[in-house]
Amino acid sequence: MSSGAAATANAFVFVWLGMVLAISFMETPLKFRAPGVTVPVGLGIGRLVFRALNAAEAALAVAVLATLATGGAPAAPTALAAAVTALLAVQVGVVRRRLTARTDRVLAGEDLPRSRRHLAYVACEVAKVALLIALGVAAATS
Repeated sequence: MSSGAAATANAFVFVWLGMVLAISFMETPLKFRAPGVTVPVGLGIGRLVFRALNAAEAALAVAVLATLATGGAPAAPTALAAAVTALLAVQVGVVRRRLTARTDRVLAGEDLPRSRRHLAYVACEVAKVALLIALGVAAATS
């Protein structure tokens, strides 16, 4: 893979990684500790933030895949990019869709007990972080 393609792919990968770390592991937990933020308000904010994050992630995934494809990347970075993109698709298409259905109910005023469904989203985020780190290393060393 050309050094320019590797550098470009890494720029996309590490911007993506930084966004996930900042939003999923910093902003989200802190939001619910802020004074006056109720669960419905926090969920409403979270819905907007994660919709934007996931759209940015999709754009970054396309950019990474296109850079690797046009830069002559070897199999390892390409497979890792495909894996993290597939994980994002499952996270958005399956996990977030289920969370959205529950959030709709809470925002409609239903008093629901705490849900463990967010743990699936967190597990996807942890796996995504690991894949993005591995992808960055693989792209840099290819």
